Amino acid sequence: QVQLVESGGGLVQAGGSLRLSCAGSGRTLSRYTLGWFRQAPGKEREFVAAIRWSGDNYSYGDSAKGRFTISTDNAKSTVYLQMTSLKPEDTAVYYCAADLSSRMLVLGRPGSWGQGTQVTVSS
Repeated sequence: QVQLVESGGGLVQAGGSLRLSCAGSGRTLSRYTLGWFRQAPGKEREFVAAIRWSGDNYSYGDSAKGRFTISTDNAKSTVYLQMTSLKPEDTAVYYCAADLSSRMLVLGRPGSWGQGTQVTVSS
């Protein structure tokens, strides 16, 4: 399994930006798909974005399109989620995930999860 550690969450005003980081270790990440999910209180976990480690294939959930960007830094074994134009409804715990199968990850069944980082957007 891959070990994932998120960072970068916090409190931001509506309209602001935030960048989340997820550092991976334990396996060679070159064959993995990395992704971000989020879960707001009382709601189901939601797919946000995914990217193949090579960076040549990525996808976004509807809530992220046009506002969020996922990227990788191979040298740092880190995947980022740059979030802009944040809204109060973006408030959630954001989780990093990894799997050898892009399909399994996007379906919300990855083999590895991070511990989560809280993002709070105030109005």
